[in-house]
Amino acid sequence: MATYNNIIVAVDGSAEAEYAFNKAVEVAQRNDAVLHLVNIIDTRSFAAIEAYDRSIAERAQSFAEEKLNEYKTIAEQHGVKEVKTLIEYGSPKTMITKDVAEKTVADLIVCGATGLNAVERFLIGSVSESIVRSAKCDVLVVRTPAAE
Repeated sequence: MATYNNIIVAVDGSAEAEYAFNKAVEVAQRNDAVLHLVNIIDTRSFAAIEAYDRSIAERAQSFAEEKLNEYKTIAEQHGVKEVKTLIEYGSPKTMITKDVAEKTVADLIVCGATGLNAVERFLIGSVSESIVRSAKCDVLVVRTPAAE
């Protein structure tokens, strides 16, 4: 059975990411692993909006910080000894498997089956699909319960 030392879980505020987070906490507990909570702010999503609303980047940063701090507190309450947070800017599809995985020396990436952007998923494929294809470590894709 594999033992994991550094686990990445990407969270974006979606229900799918929350299920992935809960599973990552379980795995981190069992392995006494460092849990890296990551939020990638997809700059492509708000580039056009920024022309009209200059505060969009600041609000995205604040939202990410708030979410990561909430998740960090929950993970610690559930017995994960070391929880680190990371906010990056760019494309989640490439940042998670390249930059973030390298920085954290990840040996497991946990992600939700889908995220917030259904249109992008339909047009160019999901972030989780991209992670599975390009990760150099194990990947756990967590599905939401069928009832939801």
